[in-house]
Amino acid sequence: MNKWDNLMKWVRPVKIRQKYFVTMLIISILPIAALGFISYNIAKNTLAENQLQATANQLKTSSESADLLLQNVINLERLMSWNQDLQSELKESAANNEIDSATMTNETLNRIDYIIYSYFIDTQDIDSVCLFDIHHRPYCYGNSNSIGLFDNGGSFPEIEGEKWYQEGLKAEGGITFFSRNVLVGNQSEQTFSSVKLLRDAEGVFEERDLGMLVVNVKKSLFERAINESGNSKTMVFDDSGSIVRSVYSDPIVSRSSLSHRSTLEGTIDSLKEDGNLVSSYQNDTTGWTFVHTIDEDELFSQSSGIRNATALLAILMVMVSLYLSFVASGRLTQPFLQLKLLTSDWSSHGIGSENKKNDEITEIGETFKRVTTENKELSEELVRAQLKEREAELKVLQAQIKPHFLYNTLDSMYWMATINNNPDIAKMALALSESFKISLSKGKEQISVKDELDHIRHYITIQNLRYQDRFTYIEDVDPAMLDRPMLKLLLQPLVENAIYHGLEQKVGPGTIRVTGWENDGLFKFTVEDDGVGMEDVSKANEGFGMSNVKERLLLFYGPESTFKVASEPGKGTKVELQFPEKKGEK
Repeated sequence: MNKWDNLMKWVRPVKIRQKYFVTMLIISILPIAALGFISYNIAKNTLAENQLQATANQLKTSSESADLLLQNVINLERLMSWNQDLQSELKESAANNEIDSATMTNETLNRIDYIIYSYFIDTQDIDSVCLFDIHHRPYCYGNSNSIGLFDNGGSFPEIEGEKWYQEGLKAEGGITFFSRNVLVGNQSEQTFSSVKLLRDAEGVFEERDLGMLVVNVKKSLFERAINESGNSKTMVFDDSGSIVRSVYSDPIVSRSSLSHRSTLEGTIDSLKEDGNLVSSYQNDTTGWTFVHTIDEDELFSQSSGIRNATALLAILMVMVSLYLSFVASGRLTQPFLQLKLLTSDWSSHGIGSENKKNDEITEIGETFKRVTTENKELSEELVRAQLKEREAELKVLQAQIKPHFLYNTLDSMYWMATINNNPDIAKMALALSESFKISLSKGKEQISVKDELDHIRHYITIQNLRYQDRFTYIEDVDPAMLDRPMLKLLLQPLVENAIYHGLEQKVGPGTIRVTGWENDGLFKFTVEDDGVGMEDVSKANEGFGMSNVKERLLLFYGPESTFKVASEPGKGTKVELQFPEKKGEK
């Protein structure tokens, strides 16, 4: 036997000791592996939950810090919109609508310049400001890179079609934040815009629009608001538009991996796919979402100690299990080996080379199976011998009857009764003669359904002569069945039982109904009376007639046949037979 055969012997064990040994290994290794897996995952999940809770608190603090910084910008914009001097300048500029006045006058520009400068001189988060009057003429202050072409003056009526301008109008004086610089578009990645519609504060019944204020805020504002640790990153996203926009993100984070995501959920999923643990929090002021990420490998490196310790412990336990399983398997399988030797002596065939591929328990089972099969065969042979013996006895009894003597005697009685003018005796003798003919049926086991029904009619005739026509016989049998064969004397004993145990004890007349039909290749007959009935149906099988019919039915037609009895005190009894047609002599 080569090494491969030895390996397959243990991978696919045959002997009971090998099976027991492998089973013990599986039983011991699986719980150990499950314990290690569960322990590691509990530690990992606990660490993740603690990190998520801490991150949620950190994001909330960062968002609130950003709210305070943004609130300073909002307050400055509100103060500017309420400034009376600025209101006056915008009203005067609104009144100046001459064709050649595409820009504000120098006097107006100087006054507005002073007002804006006085408000934003100490605000480090504001990069630039642009004020548009009602005729879309701008005045801009601050970093020219975040102002673009509006720094050169002129009139820009086309801004009314811009989305940011329409959003500012819809806000009706409220402050709207945009994740990009609305004046230069995506050309500036360092600022985002805040837009506010300026209205006439002195309007009593209806406020009048005076202009639009655009403040460009440095994204470095978030750097002062966000508190980050060494292995975590915080980003700000705007998902108010058709696609998600990055307002603020760490340069390490690859924007290309997020650019194809059109929703915030898709962006978060992308970050998770990159191996990050992600938390999010929505800012109250802007509606933007603060997203915090931390690398899972760095986070879960703390749980590697638990994993290593569990693996080492599992290896030690497996080695101990190997030794104990080997020792225990030898001791526990020794009784099976002894039992195997004993059972091999019982079997006349022995346990030869053909059973070497089976384990000891299987071989013992095969031995008992052979012994059981032999016992079953012997029992069946005994039953067949007993049946043959009963058939022989029945034939002997039938042979002892002298049919011709009975026919001749009954025929003589019939003619004597006729000569002596006694029709009842003649009728009874004729019926009895016909019954004998059908019962004997020349030694045949089967007769036609018609002959069985004739037998019942002759019997009813005799009984009505005896009981003065107390019994009414009703027959409802499918005509197609009349010439078909059936075991003789199946229905007549049931009718006889109905008269003696059901109708004879009843006061007054009684009725016997015999019905028959065929269904799915099975003959079905019922014999029903309206006699006294019975409470215990099981007693019906104690009588000789019923038990004889039931036994003959089972012996002749086999397990496909059925015999059922139903009865109710005071209402009568119903017997139902079912059996397949058995082709043969009629």
